[in-house]
Amino acid sequence: MKVKKIIDISLPISGSMLVYPGNAAPKLEFTRKIPGKSILSAITLGSHTGTHVDARMHVRHGAVKETIEKIPLEAFVGECRVLDLTKVKGNAIGERHLRKFKLKKNKIILLKTKNSLRGFKKFTFDYVYVDESAAAYCAKAGIRTIGVDYLSVQKPNSGNYRVHELLLDNKITIFEGLNLAKAKGGKYFFAGLPLNVVGAEGAPARCVLLEV
Repeated sequence: MKVKKIIDISLPISGSMLVYPGNAAPKLEFTRKIPGKSILSAITLGSHTGTHVDARMHVRHGAVKETIEKIPLEAFVGECRVLDLTKVKGNAIGERHLRKFKLKKNKIILLKTKNSLRGFKKFTFDYVYVDESAAAYCAKAGIRTIGVDYLSVQKPNSGNYRVHELLLDNKITIFEGLNLAKAKGGKYFFAGLPLNVVGAEGAPARCVLLEV
């Protein structure tokens, strides 16, 4: 495979980065410095820090065996489409917005919205999200993976996890916190590997798009 360009679509992790309210900010602490030899550090961060993957246990307390390390690797790598939804009015991405892209079974889709254009310096509850009709449509289409360009796939303060449930219950892997500002709509090869943390309900991931 000849790669023309690699686009990093991950949010950089730092103590000053964007975090969802209630989540702890990451911390990097140097724990040992041996002059002329080596430096060691400790990294503290939440499982849903920055660009990350949700496992089904995140919203289903009974799904204790459906954790990050159990998600098939095929969900993290493969051909994908970036859907340009930057001109959608309002904050809700619905079924009507996705239908024109004719989603196909077992495909990876990434939703580029006004979130990416606005940037990720300061958290806002006024972000673009996926509504229940869009989640149900993705489930019906049988897509493999969905990625969104904010820290949550669903409406803030909605009082439920219905969108997460519609996706995860139908074996659709969720990537949240993607930065798609430099990615135009179209086809790419996607690679996004979460940390292989045994028993975790989520894990940070480094994600890239390859132009081939």
